[in-house]
Amino acid sequence: MTKQGGCAAACAVSTCVLFFVRRRLSVQYAGYIMGQNIKLKGKLKSYMKLPLWLTILFAALTVLIWFQNWRSGLLCAAFDAVYFVVMRLAYQRSRRVILNEMIDFATHYGTVQRKLLDDFEVPYAILDQNARLMWANRQFEEITGKPKNRHPSIASVFPQITKDRIGKEERISIKLSKDERVFRASVSKIYFSDVLDKSTGLESGDPDQYLSVIYLFDETLLDQYRREKLDMQMVPALVYIDNYEEVLDSVEEVRQSLLIALVDRKVNKYFAARGGLVKKTENDKYFVIFPHKALDEMAEDNFSLLEDVKSMKAGTEMSVTLSMGIGSVGDDYAKNYGYSRMAIDLALGRGGDQAVIKTKEKTYYYGGSSRQVDKTTRVKARVKALALREIMISRDKFFVMGHHIADIDSLGAAIGIFCAARQLGKRAQIVLDTVNTTLQPFRECFSPENGYPEDMFISSEEALEEVNSQTALIVVDTNRPSYTECPDLLNRVRTIVVFDHHRHGEDIIKNTDLSYIEPYASSACEMIAEVLQYFDEDIRLSATEADVIYAGILMDTNNFMSKTGVRTFEAAAYLRRCGAETTRVRKMMRNDMNAYKARAEAIRHTEVYRGAYAISICPADNIESPTVACAQSANELLNIIGIKASFVLTEYNGRIYISARSIDEINVQQIMERLGGGGHLNSAGAQLTGCTLLEARQTIENMLDEILKGGIK
Repeated sequence: MTKQGGCAAACAVSTCVLFFVRRRLSVQYAGYIMGQNIKLKGKLKSYMKLPLWLTILFAALTVLIWFQNWRSGLLCAAFDAVYFVVMRLAYQRSRRVILNEMIDFATHYGTVQRKLLDDFEVPYAILDQNARLMWANRQFEEITGKPKNRHPSIASVFPQITKDRIGKEERISIKLSKDERVFRASVSKIYFSDVLDKSTGLESGDPDQYLSVIYLFDETLLDQYRREKLDMQMVPALVYIDNYEEVLDSVEEVRQSLLIALVDRKVNKYFAARGGLVKKTENDKYFVIFPHKALDEMAEDNFSLLEDVKSMKAGTEMSVTLSMGIGSVGDDYAKNYGYSRMAIDLALGRGGDQAVIKTKEKTYYYGGSSRQVDKTTRVKARVKALALREIMISRDKFFVMGHHIADIDSLGAAIGIFCAARQLGKRAQIVLDTVNTTLQPFRECFSPENGYPEDMFISSEEALEEVNSQTALIVVDTNRPSYTECPDLLNRVRTIVVFDHHRHGEDIIKNTDLSYIEPYASSACEMIAEVLQYFDEDIRLSATEADVIYAGILMDTNNFMSKTGVRTFEAAAYLRRCGAETTRVRKMMRNDMNAYKARAEAIRHTEVYRGAYAISICPADNIESPTVACAQSANELLNIIGIKASFVLTEYNGRIYISARSIDEINVQQIMERLGGGGHLNSAGAQLTGCTLLEARQTIENMLDEILKGGIK
């Protein structure tokens, strides 16, 4: 055999070996690939045709051999022809065999896969694009029950999983409950375009077409362990006796020890019954720890310890009241203790006789249904007056600011601060944007013609322009930053002083250098009148200035008919000595005819809800100060026999204003706090946006229904 013939023979043998090897590998590889990724079907087809495509290479080699030796070339050409025919026939035959084997494998593979999914211990189901069940495994059907319809909606099984929710999110995780079992449902989308490939001959006409798969993970035990862990977590609490000194002063000396022993016994017995420990840290203070599971029980009975202690008598008519501050759901025990400190401050700042639970996200109030006993000592007022004097001496300029839509109490308190600054030779300006008809007669008394500075009253914009590092801000008649005349001013000054008689809320002015908040006081003007008496012995008020401060007390006490105590009359007596005249004040406080008619309309259209709650809407047309008429109407409605509380609504500047009043049975402050407002036990208010008067009225009625059911604590 020639050299060229040997080369041709070697090529032929290698080609045959390559064909059979590739053919055998292709069969094995086809089964393997089909099991791994069906998208390789088109590539497998090309791979199977590879021996036929090698004919072109052999033909090129034959041409090269032909030029070397035509006999060898002729032999190679004959071999190429035979090779092509044999490969073509073999391809046709093996193609049918391989396809049959692949189909058989895929059928068995799909059966096995379905069997595995059906026996899968995790409940699993497939939903179509309309959130209907297409298929579910046995575990899923055992939990949800075998569907009666062919393709029921998933919402009929789990109402929390809806078509709209699945359509909006790629993946959702929802906590569900079914037959006293707790599940976490994980729902995700599978898009057809991500699964199918054009090379397979299948493709999705709509790229947004998808199926949803849902897995249910049983977390019943996990949820139970979480609850048990939370139940066993220790909760710190601080318990204070609000009126310790006042009660002891009212009891005979021989009975004082008995009274305190009774209080100690009730506190210890109450917490010991719930697995708690009590440590008395001071004569009137207790530190308590108890398991978290007892907290729900105490909340359910509205912290009955408060009423038990208050009903206790030991030779005195004065009731003992407690305040409780509880910190819960913090990251650690130190954080919970910090929450309890904040909670007790809130409870005391709101007047005491209540329990406050402070968590990481929310604050809950319980009790607080009785008015705080007036403090007979003025030590605190004297200390605050001296502290205010020190601050004023160290600053050159002062802004005095009340709440938005100022009333007479706010203006009167601001005038009192102005007089204190004037006594020290300091410059003070009152931030006041709007002056309604009620304030106008008092505002006109402080004109340059009467000897007052022309810039005594400035707007919020002017105050923001004039503020500097030596400016101090004194806020009166509010402790909530969002309610002030200019909230931005709070962030521009370094020294802030607050004088207010409203109860603490969650949103309070922070970083104050001096804060004097006394919920028992009738008005901010009463507090300022007390402070002025200790501020400077030589301070003198003009008759006009005394009139305005006196008018503020009259307004907030409804002519001394509510929230009045001994110190209220003492403050009024001091102002009378300074020249306040009741007749002159009464003339300035009179309403115009339109406001009087609006108040009469509100009373005329009042409806009595549940036989004890007066609810009405005050018309705001043709009157400049509908909020004032609204508050006056609420006060008037309490004069009707059988009315426990009154609620009057009015619309002003795109907001719904609510004035709530009561005498002694209903705590309107807690109701208004639920609406984002606040105030006092028997006098409170709130502002609503995004609703109509009728919707606001319905909200109040719903809350009154909750009170009757014991829902609002």
